[in-house]
Amino acid sequence: MKKIIFIVLITPLLSFSQVINKNLFFDGIDREYIIYVPSNYNGSQSVPLLFSFHGGDGYASDHMLMTNFNVISDTAGFIAVYPQGAIDYNGADPGATPSTSWLHKAPTDHNDINFIAAIIDTLANEFMIDQNRVYACGYSEGGIFSYELGCRLSDRIAAFSSVSGSMLTDAFRSNDYGFGVCSPSHPTAVMLIAGDNDFNYHSMYDGFQPYYMAVSEITEYWQNYNNTDFSPVVNNIINSNTTDGSTVEKREWLNGENCVSVSELKVIGGGHDWPGSSGNMDISASEEIWRFVSQYDINGLIGCSTNYNNQFNKSDDRQIIKIVDMLGRESIKSKFNTLFYIYNDGSVEKKITIR
Repeated sequence: MKKIIFIVLITPLLSFSQVINKNLFFDGIDREYIIYVPSNYNGSQSVPLLFSFHGGDGYASDHMLMTNFNVISDTAGFIAVYPQGAIDYNGADPGATPSTSWLHKAPTDHNDINFIAAIIDTLANEFMIDQNRVYACGYSEGGIFSYELGCRLSDRIAAFSSVSGSMLTDAFRSNDYGFGVCSPSHPTAVMLIAGDNDFNYHSMYDGFQPYYMAVSEITEYWQNYNNTDFSPVVNNIINSNTTDGSTVEKREWLNGENCVSVSELKVIGGGHDWPGSSGNMDISASEEIWRFVSQYDINGLIGCSTNYNNQFNKSDDRQIIKIVDMLGRESIKSKFNTLFYIYNDGSVEKKITIR
């Protein structure tokens, strides 16, 4: 009797993550960028975009390996984008090799803000992208460029973060580059990760005037713009690695318009690093960034149902205990337009006088 053997081939439904090298001819230059499509992407629903920018004289491929956002992408489900900065041929000193840069040496007509907008449009045509959830972050000069996106491409960027990178002063931005002052179009959540022992002029904790702002000036700018609480909530991160020579203090300015916040991770004793990859090992900058920005979309905190005009829900029996100006000086009448009213219930209200 013949035996009949049935062979059943079972082919599982698999999805594969992909690292894709892409080109975009923009502004007369063949530009490059790398994207990482997570293994759980299937095109059935829109996903966020996270841009991550390398530092000056850097390369997208190295930055991708350093930040390791691809691993986070596989579980969080966003598409990671690593653009490549163009070579600044005019910015090199005589006899020196030109390097890659996001902000070419002024004066220049090079403007990568529009390059990033073009990448967003291109990827939106190729993938299911949630254009309300486009985020940016960067290291060193890439961090400076992330601030520029928050200032000059605000209508496309929901939230952003900068690691070891400062923010241009408005005078430098306007007078040298011709960008004009920082002009966000919506309340924007911002996280900065800065070492207080960073001596790179791109990211000194106390700034490098008249070009780069101090960390305190950066947080004050975004705290004022977002209309957050006047004083931050301060917490110490657990010093889980006692051999890295640094600790981390977290400062959060909460309750901004549309429920946005401003966050600073101050690396005490930290240098020009990307924590988790170099320098401080108590935190992973990449994990902290995604945890922070992913809470927000272009309209503010996701799920925020609080109307800003009524968000404090203050009782009528509060009493004012002090009025201070922006410099912390107690005053009732001030030459400043902005005053802070401190109440006996611990709340602080900012009032702006329009003359």
